[in-house]
Amino acid sequence: MADSIVSDKKTEAVSPPLKRRPRRRPLRIIVPLVIVIALAAGGYWLWKYFGAYESTDDAEIDGHIDAISARISGHLNQVLVEDAYVVKAGDTLVNIDPRDYQTAVAQAEANLADAEAALASSRTNVPIVSTNTASTLETAHSSRADADAGLVAAQRQLNAAEAQLETAQAQVIEAEAIYKKDADDVERYRQLVVKDEIPQQTYDTAVQTAAADKATIAARNASVNAARQNVSASQAAVNQAQTRITQADAAIQAAMTRPHQIAQTEANEKAAAARVAQQRALLDQARLNLSYTVITAPATGIIGKKTAEIGENVSPGESLMALVPLEDIWVTANFKETQLHHMKPGQRVVFSVDAYDREYHGHVTGIGGASGSRFSLLPPENATGNYVKVVQRIPVRIDLDPGENKDHLLRPGMSVEPKVYINQ
Repeated sequence: MADSIVSDKKTEAVSPPLKRRPRRRPLRIIVPLVIVIALAAGGYWLWKYFGAYESTDDAEIDGHIDAISARISGHLNQVLVEDAYVVKAGDTLVNIDPRDYQTAVAQAEANLADAEAALASSRTNVPIVSTNTASTLETAHSSRADADAGLVAAQRQLNAAEAQLETAQAQVIEAEAIYKKDADDVERYRQLVVKDEIPQQTYDTAVQTAAADKATIAARNASVNAARQNVSASQAAVNQAQTRITQADAAIQAAMTRPHQIAQTEANEKAAAARVAQQRALLDQARLNLSYTVITAPATGIIGKKTAEIGENVSPGESLMALVPLEDIWVTANFKETQLHHMKPGQRVVFSVDAYDREYHGHVTGIGGASGSRFSLLPPENATGNYVKVVQRIPVRIDLDPGENKDHLLRPGMSVEPKVYINQ
């Protein structure tokens, strides 16, 4: 016991513990504190880094696939491309036999020339009909005036002839009355002469007077017949004048219908002009159909899914091949709906493609209007009573920055892993 006490005292005398303990205590505090601060800083940096963007592996390169199809029916006599051929915009892909369409163009040109000739003739007839109409109407009015004057003159002649007839008839009646009186006197004188009551000379004078009266009656009847003939001639002249008036009226009516003839001629001209327009449209369509015999590439791209073969008969709308333009491509990324809270158009995007070891840059162009399931052929029906909530994905369009695909290495359908930086 005493030895141990002595030993302890020697130890304390050799290495005093009071001077070493104050040096170890700060290190035990600083080292853990530094580690905690480093971990906190690293965690904050990681939180800031991973919280600065949203990413997904459900994304791919997207682009247009132009369907190359025939617009007319025909026989393929040339197919100038194969699958995977790179073509430029305007390059010839397929030729259809053009001979039938060349014939159609020639026929349409002939029909157009015929229609234009008919139109020229119709335009010439319009002034001719107008001039003839004015001249005919003027002539008809002049004829009507002459016919009216002739009718007036004929009516006057008829009135005069009828007056003469009446006078002659009156004279005949008067002559007959005188003849009857003188005949009665002759009969009375004959009885008196037989009885010698009057002289023979008186009787002879009465007989001569009766004979003269009879001759007067004959002359008066001849005058009546002549007057009747004059009346008939005057009536014929009146009838003729009335016929001329009727003819003049008919001519006037015919001339009055000439405006309708002019309108008809003008309508014929318009119809001819319409036929020219129709034939010109048919010619344009024939030329257009002829141009469709050469099928060209609408854009620069790569040929795929070619089915056209030489000797094949094609019909309008029949697909011949597909063309994938490499200039207009984008990324379609399907993000979870929980990732879209801070996502908006214009945000910077960095993405990689499995096929190449490099990064591409782009920007968010737009966010889809509905989830992918709503665009599916059979959208899910949630009103069944067995609803299970599933996080939906919304398509986001990402356009490449200019010059990112100048080497045209990106192809529609390639897998993409984009990062959309939402806090920058």
